[in-house]
Amino acid sequence: MPETTDASWVVVARASGLTQANIISGRIESEGIPTQLRYEAAGAIYGITIDGLGEVKILVPAPDRARAQELLARSYEEGE
Repeated sequence: MPETTDASWVVVARASGLTQANIISGRIESEGIPTQLRYEAAGAIYGITIDGLGEVKILVPAPDRARAQELLARSYEEGE
C-alpha cells in the first residue's frame, strides 16, 4: 500500500534520482493528475544516489491514487 505523507497526498512511486522522477511525474501529469516530488536536498544537490539520499518520492492527491497506479502499471510499446 502506498505511503501516506499527509491527509491529501500519497506516495505512488519512488525513483532513484530526479531524472527518473521527472519522467514518472510527467507520465502521470500528462493524464491530468497533479504530482509533487519529495526528496532530500543533499541527494539533489550532490547527485548522491546511495543509502536512499537520491530517492525521490512521487506523490499524487489521495483521490487520484488508483488512477495513477493504473497509469504506471501500463507498459507502452514503441509506436503507441
